[in-house]
Amino acid sequence: MLVLKNIQFTRLIKINGYLKEINFRKSNSSLEGKVSVDTIDERGNRIMFQMERNETGWQMPVQELPDWLIAQEAQLNAAILEELKG
Repeated sequence: MLVLKNIQFTRLIKINGYLKEINFRKSNSSLEGKVSVDTIDERGNRIMFQMERNETGWQMPVQELPDWLIAQEAQLNAAILEELKG
């Protein structure tokens, strides 16, 4: 029997001097290498986007996202790689 499980985890990442809670979710129900990511901005608005797997790691596809979030792509990539290696 094949078991497909979802992976969910949260990381606190320091952005612009503040700790931001970043939530990650990888659904293994599809074969696509995608991770859903969500967080909130300074006004409390939820920001949701996806990161896609490529040969070098996890990247944000072209999306309209705040600059402060785009600048954290390397940290988000590292958090995903760390969680999925185990």
